[in-house]
Amino acid sequence: MKSMRIAAMVAAIAGAAIIGGVTGAVVTTATDDDPETVTTAAPSSRAVSDTTSLADLYRDVSPSVVEITTQAESSDPFGQPRGGTGTGWLYDETHIVTNQHVVDGAERVTVQFHDGTEVQARVVGADGGTDVAVLELDGEAPSGTEPLTRGASDDLEIGDPVVAIGSPFGLEGSLTSGVVSGLGRTIEAPDGFAIDDVVQTDAALNPGNSGGPLLDTRGQVVGMNSQIATESGSNSGIGYAIPVETIETVVAELLQDGTVEHAYLGVGLADADGGARIVEVRDGGPAEDAGLRNGDLVVRAGGEQIGNGDDLRAAVNAREPGDELELQVRRGSALRTVTVELGQRPSSD
Repeated sequence: MKSMRIAAMVAAIAGAAIIGGVTGAVVTTATDDDPETVTTAAPSSRAVSDTTSLADLYRDVSPSVVEITTQAESSDPFGQPRGGTGTGWLYDETHIVTNQHVVDGAERVTVQFHDGTEVQARVVGADGGTDVAVLELDGEAPSGTEPLTRGASDDLEIGDPVVAIGSPFGLEGSLTSGVVSGLGRTIEAPDGFAIDDVVQTDAALNPGNSGGPLLDTRGQVVGMNSQIATESGSNSGIGYAIPVETIETVVAELLQDGTVEHAYLGVGLADADGGARIVEVRDGGPAEDAGLRNGDLVVRAGGEQIGNGDDLRAAVNAREPGDELELQVRRGSALRTVTVELGQRPSSD
């Protein structure tokens, strides 16, 4: 069941509906249509040699993939501590990357490596707008465990083979394989806004895979497994991974400041011929302050042509709160220029 594209595209929102939580891959009914181009990020960490089999790839990569167990401060109705499991991967020598929804509300985080070594970790920062979180290990990773190499999602083509490693249903170190089924998808983030340029795969993902790496056949991370589209709560052959370029950008900000700021326009959008149609102007938001109205058709932003809502979202996301964004807007038969001072995205939609 697909969600409506028109839904709540605030400052860049698409209509994914998150209906799963901290115990694994988030379940979603996200949809998007057209491939998009993503920004290239330079590979880093150790180089993984080309592998000749999935067994070789798994042997190279799996030591750097971890199972994450969380425990919350609150208890369930039966008095048992709340918590969940997910997956993460070694980003550098002291940090683990996972999904924000895996560690959301966690009071205690335990990281378990492939050899059974358990290390406590603390959440350095988490961003609900991209579903990315960074953990800092309180101890050392096992000897010989090295950070994963990061590749580039814009090198991917539909049909390319990919591999996912994670802990579905708590079965740590599980490998599944498939292909890239789609590129440039848009899904809903935990805060209700949108995550763009997402990689779609048919590699089996289930609760517990959240936060694990999606890898190309060289063992390079091209995305982080985050959501599945399903009616049953388990794998239905449609999984979504946050692109590695987004992860790198967000991790850098989280390591520096502990938080990520997202620019905010304050509109609901729908695709339209020749631009992005404003279907809602949020009260008190930057768009309202600038005089934008329902029905306005945005055809250019920052001097760039706007072909749909995704283009306008990308233009907003490329800027910082407080930046001015010049929009060319068609209202009826008139074409006008409106300058908007972008705000800070609220914590939830």
